[in-house]
Amino acid sequence: MNNSNNNTPSSPHWLFTQLLVLLMLCAPSTMVQAKDRLVATQAEYKTALKQVEPGDKIILKNGTWQNFEVLFMAKGTADSPIELTAETKGKVILSGQSNLKLAGEYLQVSGLVFKNGYTPSNEVIAFRKNKKQLAFHSRVTEVVIDNYSNPDRQESDYWVSLYGQNNRLDHNNFVGKRNVGVTVAVRLDSKDSQQNHHRIDHNYFGPRPILGSNGGETLRIGTSHYSLTDSFTVVENNYFDRCDGEVEIISVKSGKNRIQNNLFYQARGTLTLRHGNGNTIDSNVFLGNGIDHTGGIRVINRDQIITNNYLEGLTGNRFGSGFTIMNGVPNSSINRYHQVINANINHNSFINLDHIELAAGSDAERSAVPLDSTLSQNLFISPAAPFTLHDDVSGLTFTDNLSNFASKDLNPSMAKGISSKNITMKRAANGLLYPSDASLAQYGASKNLIPTLKQETGASWYPKTEPTVAFQSGNIIKVNATDDELASAVAQAQSGDTLLLNDGRYNVSRILAISKTLTFKAANPRQAIISFERPSLFEIQDNGSLQLDGLVINGLNSPDSAGNSVVRTRKWGMLINYRFEMTNSIVEQLNVNHSFHFFDSGSRAFADMININHNQFRHITGDLFRLNKETDDLGIYNAEYLTLNNNQFEDIEGSVASVYRGGTDESTFGPHVSVNHNVFTQVGLGKRNKTGASLKLHGVQMSQVEDNKFNNSAPIIVEHTVGEPKTRIANNEFNNTASPQVTELVAAGKHTADINNNKVQKL
Repeated sequence: MNNSNNNTPSSPHWLFTQLLVLLMLCAPSTMVQAKDRLVATQAEYKTALKQVEPGDKIILKNGTWQNFEVLFMAKGTADSPIELTAETKGKVILSGQSNLKLAGEYLQVSGLVFKNGYTPSNEVIAFRKNKKQLAFHSRVTEVVIDNYSNPDRQESDYWVSLYGQNNRLDHNNFVGKRNVGVTVAVRLDSKDSQQNHHRIDHNYFGPRPILGSNGGETLRIGTSHYSLTDSFTVVENNYFDRCDGEVEIISVKSGKNRIQNNLFYQARGTLTLRHGNGNTIDSNVFLGNGIDHTGGIRVINRDQIITNNYLEGLTGNRFGSGFTIMNGVPNSSINRYHQVINANINHNSFINLDHIELAAGSDAERSAVPLDSTLSQNLFISPAAPFTLHDDVSGLTFTDNLSNFASKDLNPSMAKGISSKNITMKRAANGLLYPSDASLAQYGASKNLIPTLKQETGASWYPKTEPTVAFQSGNIIKVNATDDELASAVAQAQSGDTLLLNDGRYNVSRILAISKTLTFKAANPRQAIISFERPSLFEIQDNGSLQLDGLVINGLNSPDSAGNSVVRTRKWGMLINYRFEMTNSIVEQLNVNHSFHFFDSGSRAFADMININHNQFRHITGDLFRLNKETDDLGIYNAEYLTLNNNQFEDIEGSVASVYRGGTDESTFGPHVSVNHNVFTQVGLGKRNKTGASLKLHGVQMSQVEDNKFNNSAPIIVEHTVGEPKTRIANNEFNNTASPQVTELVAAGKHTADINNNKVQKL
């Protein structure tokens, strides 16, 4: 038996092993060990970027990175991408003047948060360095952009611009864009960005406030200039939560895109096929819950496929309706409205939609009616037929659709293809409504449709908080009528708190800056009396909203200066929308000088709502509500909703309300003005009232003036401009007051002026 050691230096096995090791050491390495490069400064980041290899990670140290313009330019591989990430996801904050540009191939960015600032360039995140150096096969995931808006609300920028090809944007949070500009844009500006096959998925598009002008789209794919180019972008499994910027939530302006499995929650606006052909809209869910101006899908152009979508509780009309098929422009230029041809609209559920508009926008220009299009096996459930026909719809063929309303209420050509049946609806496990009769399962959206849930989108580690603080949701702070106690209480209060004013006289010696949501409430109604020594009592600033309840406000101690106001917004504009409410209060003796106003909005300030109920206004030399500062005629205005109910207006030299929206833009819904059950006595007759009206409404889209009494007052003056403004002035008494004046300043378009059942008499 041989007991020799085979691993001795003289053995053949040992010599072979050593030779193999030597060859491996001398040969060029085909295996590169990936490195994690933790950096703590911008200089360290730039150094790491120069050294980075495929498979490496550059890790930003936790903390706030101020004014960091990140250029992430490198070249990874499909198997070994190069990553830029946070030491801890959500703990790396890019603030101030920061942005991100990525260019190269196979790059991935994750875990970063942009907040407390705004981009110094045109984008917060751009998938390119410049026009020639783009990103390909790259990904941005679990990144947050939170209220990272330019403080000038009319200064435009994008939050994300996708260039290049085969890029992915997923599981990100985009919340609170407040300035003009698209939240996420797919750009087709060059051949290297066309036919791009991008994927945009599982993102949380959080609340985007009403912009009050054009330029508030949440997602845009292409532009009109490149709209005849195909993009092949896929948008799927995203959650659009109250995206209210403007009428177009998604604006598709290119061809061959697929929009599927997204959920639109209480979003004011529509998914609009604005330009481009051959797009597919599949398995999306629209839940309006009866919220004003919630919309669905708007169809324009050729070869669009709309299938298996579920739309419920949508209230929008006109271009923002639950479902809209547009008229086109004959031989349309590339930036107008191309005719709807060969649309295939099948297996969709239209549940309790207030409006379905067909051949919408019909006018002298938009005269090309829809052609060669089919609607089949759709389900229409509503208390009454929701269809409005604006032109010839014979080019829309209805085949084997089902409804619960009478066929006699339909156009004869439509009635042939929409059967009427008594249908019982029941919610399925997916939360959506379906006919309980299983034999009707072929109509409408499939029960296999799985709505995208909010918790399935965005970065899992970042909270999805409510965008506004409710009035009276915080603590109660008791305040006495002693020197400066009210001002001190304002300074110490938190957003949502209520300042409860005990009985007494409060003389305020400084302007109270309202930069949080606050309520001023009298402990005993009208026993807390406030006067003020500065030109204004309250100034609403960014993040501020104001509620007044049961107060008496007196102007006798105010300075003898024209242009005083009780409430004003910041004179140089505001970024963040505000709310103002007042109830059961008295405002009097604003007459120490001429033009003493009650509420004066600055330009570039926007109110989501102003609600005024059960108050008394008397002996005032100026105007009450001045919402007329956007005079550059760009479609911008100062308030979405103004509501005046059950108030008394007496001896008001100016107008009670002057609301102005100028220009020709049609991408917004407001302003809305509602004036009901008020008494106007000697209103609007002052020499300095330039409007000549008790109410002056210019360009207001929805006006309702009902059940009021006007005694010895100036008339109501309404001026209709673009859009389809609707005015109803009914059941009012006009005593020694001229009849309302409604003027059509723009002849094109439809408008409604319903003036009836009013009593006009001389005293």
